[in-house]
Amino acid sequence: MLSRILVPMDNSEMAEEALGYALENHNNAEITVLNVVGRPSPWGTEATSLALEDDIEEAAEERAKNVFNDAQELASKYDVEITTEVQLGHPARAIVNRADDFDAVVIGTHGGSLVDRLVIGNVAQKVFRNSPVPVIVAR
Repeated sequence: MLSRILVPMDNSEMAEEALGYALENHNNAEITVLNVVGRPSPWGTEATSLALEDDIEEAAEERAKNVFNDAQELASKYDVEITTEVQLGHPARAIVNRADDFDAVVIGTHGGSLVDRLVIGNVAQKVFRNSPVPVIVAR
């Protein structure tokens, strides 16, 4: 039985599906929703705009609000309490590093734009290959 589940979320439909799966099938587990905001990089991704912020951590928290509000709304439909966490960094790396403290990771098949998936790679695939705990991929 899974007692602690990590659900990485962005604002994609597949991430919401993953959280829905975790809530429906593991409603007695402690569920943590993780939103990873990428560090500024030369790739020209949305994360680059963080470089212009005075307080990067505060800006990351602000960007995660919509994701967390959606997650809380979905969890309330199942009458399940969730915790939320935001991290800065490369999404796949941050998820894999955080997974050590959980029994499993439930992740959507993909998120982000086509360009993100082609340039940065598929986060779910990288997590699946490198996670120290079982990974459930929701589609």
